[in-house]
Amino acid sequence: MKTIVICSGGLDSVTLAYKAAKESKLIGLISFDYGQRHKRELGYAAIAAKALGVPHHILDISNVGKMLSGSALTDNLDVPDGHYAEENMKVTVVPNRNAIMLAIAYGVASAQGADRVAAAVHGGDHFIYPDCRPDFIKAFETMQNFALEGYSSISLFTPFLEKTKADIVAEGARLGVDFANTWSCYKGGEVHCGRCGTCVERREAFDLAGVNDPTVYADPDYWIETVAKAKMRGNA
Repeated sequence: MKTIVICSGGLDSVTLAYKAAKESKLIGLISFDYGQRHKRELGYAAIAAKALGVPHHILDISNVGKMLSGSALTDNLDVPDGHYAEENMKVTVVPNRNAIMLAIAYGVASAQGADRVAAAVHGGDHFIYPDCRPDFIKAFETMQNFALEGYSSISLFTPFLEKTKADIVAEGARLGVDFANTWSCYKGGEVHCGRCGTCVERREAFDLAGVNDPTVYADPDYWIETVAKAKMRGNA
């Protein structure tokens, strides 16, 4: 199976790239510049591609991203601190982002003769992001089967769809992923902030998986109280 992985440079997508390289013929990683507030992740996607010996392409859709306003990931809005599953994290939704990226990735895969497009959506995303949920993934693959009918046969590979972030960390550890060369923080500082939803989720996942976290956080202990409060509220 010739596989193209959508790789942001984050922990999930880099782990997926390593998984695809082990289990299939990985033919490339594609990343997207959609006008996000920082591009720290993209450099880590390039590092992953180099480590795996495959091409890496950054596709510029920033002009599209300018129209997808209202998200803390694209506009000058504060990225909220706190637990990943809190209601205020919905400000990080970029409307239809995954649908747009997947449609482009399918076109690239068809042009390059790939058999699969791989995306690292996971169970922890379901609460916040509608285009990470199982119903969306199933419907999107069906739509693409019609879009390329008689021309290409491409499947959508989402092995983490029902997995937790901790499951992904455990999988990455088994695959030998260099977690220090992945980026999660939404704020894009010199080091991970340790306070935004993705930083808290990342740190908690390493703890739950029992894997050493090599990440440098500006606030390394914030996650402890935040996770404890979320558990009391029933969000974790």
